[in-house]
Amino acid sequence: MLQPVNVGDKTLNDYTHLVGRKLIEEIRELAEPLRGSRLLNVSATAFGGGVSEILFTLVPLMRDVGLEADWQIILGKEEFFNSTKQLHNSLQGNPCSLTDQEWKSYFKYNKINAKELDKGYDFMIIHDPQPAALHKYKPNAAKHWIWRCHLDLSTPNQADLGPIMELVNQHDIAIFHLDTYRPRELDIPAKIMPPAIDPLSPKNMALAQEDASYVCDQFGIDIDRPLICQVSRFDPWKDPLGVIDAYHQVTKELPDVQLALVGSMATDDPEGWDYFHKTYEYAQGDPDIHILNNLNNVGAIEVNAFQSQSDVILQKSVREGFGLTVTEALWKVRPVVAGNVGGIPLQIEDGESGFLVDSPEQAAQRVLEILHDPPLGKHLARAGKEHVRSHFLMPRLLRDWLLLLHDLG
Repeated sequence: MLQPVNVGDKTLNDYTHLVGRKLIEEIRELAEPLRGSRLLNVSATAFGGGVSEILFTLVPLMRDVGLEADWQIILGKEEFFNSTKQLHNSLQGNPCSLTDQEWKSYFKYNKINAKELDKGYDFMIIHDPQPAALHKYKPNAAKHWIWRCHLDLSTPNQADLGPIMELVNQHDIAIFHLDTYRPRELDIPAKIMPPAIDPLSPKNMALAQEDASYVCDQFGIDIDRPLICQVSRFDPWKDPLGVIDAYHQVTKELPDVQLALVGSMATDDPEGWDYFHKTYEYAQGDPDIHILNNLNNVGAIEVNAFQSQSDVILQKSVREGFGLTVTEALWKVRPVVAGNVGGIPLQIEDGESGFLVDSPEQAAQRVLEILHDPPLGKHLARAGKEHVRSHFLMPRLLRDWLLLLHDLG
């Protein structure tokens, strides 16, 4: 059968001091008529990306308010995940389309996984393109089918968008981060629902300065020198090579600056290792460029430490569904310089809660402004944290989901 994910327990009341009692009470009132509803989230991987980080908190909170919520991941061999990675890139604008053989692999593994789906769910939530064909092979597994898209579909490769939209249009509703991501080919209702972070997770909880410093020191980072950090997958859309270019321009003026590129290697991203090695080679052995991943014992606490210790956080994406690492950095009161793409402008008002950039040159210029003017960095960071508190914490996302489930009946 599909592999179930153990998410543990969480309590909504623990978030009251962060989001206020009014929202917590609203959520519990919305949840009461849905108590006992069976809901299944299906995704491609249980770690290594924003989808999994969201579900590790969202699913136990759904359970806490009375839903019978579960999460399972689809199974497949390398040929399947090679195909779905190519599909992911294509839907975000890569001109290389899937071959007939890759589409054959895609449908083959969706059909295999569909056979293992239990029946009797009230709501089936399908995350992203990888499991989008499950409905085709087992439509009676759930009363309502929801497709949740975490990708930037604003400029897709039309050759691959068409087949995916045929599958998505069999669902009851599709959910996107931004209205500009909704394709013209979508025939079903759509809802806009930005994601959120868990402020109480190990990755985002408050970390003492001495603890953050200790962790960074263990990875060879000099805590007495300025640090720039980008946390993201090793992926061309995240532009780690552009980050290195920006770093080199910064060090021409401030040679003491260090760079940390920190990422997770996910099971559904076979391309990740190739780009990790490409990034490593591009650094040309610079001892002040620290390239780390979860196989170097970098977990949630370590990422928290790197972000908390950084003088500037970069997220120089050239495509970005939303950019939860931006949200995380803002929540930790860090000044952020990020690509002016996707969902990032939802989080950053340029010049007020961070800086938006379109090139390595602009990124370097903004980083230098912050490093030369620490009060500016503090002003940006404080404004960014309050924006996240108001819009991008997990209880708000839970409320949005409950409202959607109400609408579906």
